Parts: sequence; structure tokens; C-alpha cells
Amino acid sequence: MMFDLGLFREVFQSLNKNKLRTLLSGFTVAFAIMLFTILFGIANGFQNTFNNEFNGDANNSIFIYSGRTSKAVEGYQTGRRIQFDNELYKTIKDEFDDDIEFITGRVYRNVTASFGNEKSNYSVRAVNPEHQFIEKSEMKQGRFINPLDLKNNTKNIVIGNLVVEDLFGETNPIGKYLDLNKIKFKIVGVFVERSEGSDSNEARVIYMPISTAQKIYGNNDYIDQINLTYNPLLSEQEAIAFGNRVVDKIKDIFFIAKNDQSAVRARNRARENQEITQFNEVLAILVLIIGMGTLVAGVVGISNIMIFIVKERTKEIGIRKALGAQPNSIILIIILESIFITAIAGYIGLLIGGAVLNSFNLEDYWITDPGVSSSLVLAATITLVIAGTLAGYIPAKRAASIKPIVALRDE
Repeated sequence: MMFDLGLFREVFQSLNKNKLRTLLSGFTVAFAIMLFTILFGIANGFQNTFNNEFNGDANNSIFIYSGRTSKAVEGYQTGRRIQFDNELYKTIKDEFDDDIEFITGRVYRNVTASFGNEKSNYSVRAVNPEHQFIEKSEMKQGRFINPLDLKNNTKNIVIGNLVVEDLFGETNPIGKYLDLNKIKFKIVGVFVERSEGSDSNEARVIYMPISTAQKIYGNNDYIDQINLTYNPLLSEQEAIAFGNRVVDKIKDIFFIAKNDQSAVRARNRARENQEITQFNEVLAILVLIIGMGTLVAGVVGISNIMIFIVKERTKEIGIRKALGAQPNSIILIIILESIFITAIAGYIGLLIGGAVLNSFNLEDYWITDPGVSSSLVLAATITLVIAGTLAGYIPAKRAASIKPIVALRDE
């Protein structure tokens, strides 16, 4: 027979007889695994937040913003407003054509949109056709802005699926006219956001041709922002260098000091990816150190308890030997007790840790979907099981080798 049922019955009887000792041992292990689970879960939550932060944009995007100059240069005063326009857009597109995948200008406006009796406020983004491939937007119905819309300054718009829910309900919006600040625009498409991590407000945006917005909202060729995606074959460092070259070119055109950080700013996904990677690496090291510290504390705790338990049971061991028990059977009973307590308590600690992580909404603290892999927690539990086994084996072996008469005298 592979298992000695009598041996296991004896183990359970011993655990049941010494409830306080069992609970004390189990609490030490459960607490260590609980802390371990919570720490690694929070760390994973931080990593998820940073990884999801920019999911709404293409992985190779660069967004370029204009501001005001903060440094005087070549006779130009500080505080100059830098205004992007169509000519700058064309210059960037032509000069960096080999390194640019897609490029668009953007003009922003806030509007009141109404259809029938329904009305709400939305953000308008006037863009070029290539914008569809820079933002992670896919068409649910109809089409996106196209070159003919741009050429003819059409009053065609593309709306997010949440705009449809707000204003149209079950009505098909394609071909319908939407009033934007009392100007009628024809709906030619409905888009949805592809990325789960993106803000739901991204689907409450209205797109129109940038040429139309320039004509209606100012009769000029002004652009608020230039967005592009770089050649995906560029390495991370090459993409960062490319972004710097584009910004330097714009600074040269507008006579901006090279060290002026407020006049022209670029949000380069390659640089953000680099920073996220560095952050995740530092966070992983910190959590590993803290997690290992917690695990070591658990190992020390269970080891001390097992040493105490064996010492406390020296007299019992002497009686067993006097009654003919073999040293190996005595050692095995103590080791099985250690393994049983550690394994059960480790699982309880995992459940408590998981419950704690799932009991609170931590997104306000930049912690998204905190969790830890079962394999990692299992490895930590096995570590404690091994530590408890070794901690029990060494003193148990020593105690089992003591002559019964000596063990019986030991108080």
C-alpha cells in the first residue's frame, strides 16, 4: 500500500490536539503569502495602467503641439504664440516622407449637436483622411473622411458610436443630418474605439474634414496640432531621434530657441515606451526585493515555529521511541505536519490576498486589474513548504536520535 493511513491519521490527530500551535504556524504562512499576493498584484496593476494609458493611439505615434515661446532669440521676444498652418504641415510631410507612415493635422472645436429633440455637447476633431490609422478607430458603419471631402470642403462628418447612442437611439444615423452649432452636417460614418483601455469619451468625438473646419471656424489655414506615425521599421532610438529632428525643423522655421521646451512639444510614443519599460523594470526590482523580504520573513517565522514545536515535543518523541517507534517514522510525522500546515495556509493566504485586491476599486490610484499569476504564488508557497520541511527535519532528526531515557528527562 502506497499510503500509510495510520500515519496520516496520527498527523491529523496531532494537529487537532494542538490547535493553538497549528493556528500559529498556519497564520505565519497565510500572512506571508497574503502580503506576497497583494504586493505583486498591486505591482501588476501599476504596470497595466501604464501599458493601457496610451492604448487609444498607434504604437508608433508622435503628437506635436504648439505653445508660446519662453526664451528670446534673434530679436524675437518671449511669449510669442506659435501657430501651425497648412504650409508647415506640407513641409513636414514632404521633408520627412521616408520616415512618416501616416500624418494628419488637427483642429479642435467644441460644439452643441442636436438631432430632433435630442441635444448634447461634443468635441469636434477636424482631420485629414490618414487620421483613421493614427487613432485606433475602426468603422462600424459607413466610411471615414476621404480626400474628396478634403478637396471639396464637404460638410460630411463621422461620429462615435456613443454619439449615436446619445442622440439617435435605435435610428440608423447614416445619411441623416446633424446640427452642429446650427450648421447641418451629413453623417457618412460611425466609428468605434478598438482599444479596451481607452477613455470611453473617445467614442463621443465627431470628425470632420480639416479643410471644412478651417473655412467655417475662422476662414484660415490654421492647425492646432500635427499627428503622425513613424515608419514601424525604425528602432526605438531611431524613432526618438526622428521625433527630435521634426521638432528641431519646426523650431528653425519659427525661429525658436533649441532649448525652448514650451513653444513646441512632442509626445513621442517611442520615448513613452522607453520610459514605461524603465518604470516597469524598476518597479519589478522593488517589488521583487519587498516580496522576497516578505517571503524570507515567512521562512524565518515558520522555521522558528517548527524548531519550537520539535523542542516542545522532545518528551513525546522519547515516549514514541520507548514504545518502539522508528526514528524515521517520527521524523516523517513532523515533516508531514509541516507540509500540511504550510500548503493549506498558503492557499488560504492566496484566497485572502486575491479577495483584498478584488474588494477595492483601485483605478483612482493608478492600479488597473491588479492580479498575480497562480504559478508565482505556487512557487512562493512551495518555498515556504520546503523551508518548513527543512526547519522541521533538522531538529526532528536530532530529537529522534536522542535516547528515550534522555528525551523523557528533558522538560
